[in-house]
Amino acid sequence: MKEKSSRAPEPAEANAPSDAIALLKADHRSVERLFDAFEKTGDDDLEAKGTLAQRACEELTVHAIIEEEFLYPAAHKALQRQDEIDVDEAYVEHFLVKTLIGKFGSLKPGDDGFDATFKVMSELVKHHVEEEESELFPELRKSGVDLVALGEKLGARKTELMSKLEETGSKLAGDGSLSFARPS
Repeated sequence: MKEKSSRAPEPAEANAPSDAIALLKADHRSVERLFDAFEKTGDDDLEAKGTLAQRACEELTVHAIIEEEFLYPAAHKALQRQDEIDVDEAYVEHFLVKTLIGKFGSLKPGDDGFDATFKVMSELVKHHVEEEESELFPELRKSGVDLVALGEKLGARKTELMSKLEETGSKLAGDGSLSFARPS
């Protein structure tokens, strides 16, 4: 009779996205769920709105960092000159989202402008996601970039940043930059 293994399965590895695009699309779906939950939250449930906004800002911050550190430089290197404008536009959109995230440092749920700022941020992000998924990601797939290796880098950096969030009590650990700067 064989002994049963006492080793626990490794769910993180078993459920890990297969490549960079799958990881980023999973991030997109996660943030979209937060946007939807915020929209469905009653105006008087300020605690829920605050929690949803904070979580969305955290996830967006981590997502922007990993895209700017790894995805966009790889895209610039791999894509033809005419496709690089999509990457430059993505950097500008990130800048705008980071600017709105920064507003949540002074806005609290229930304040004038809180819901409007969140709505504008969610609309900007939805537009950004649509462009990435319909234009940039297909071009990257065709370019020959090693998306599995890129996904491993993105996943490792995301894990590191999420750990920092947990260590700091989940308060937007990250670059904190509000500047448009493409790595050279």
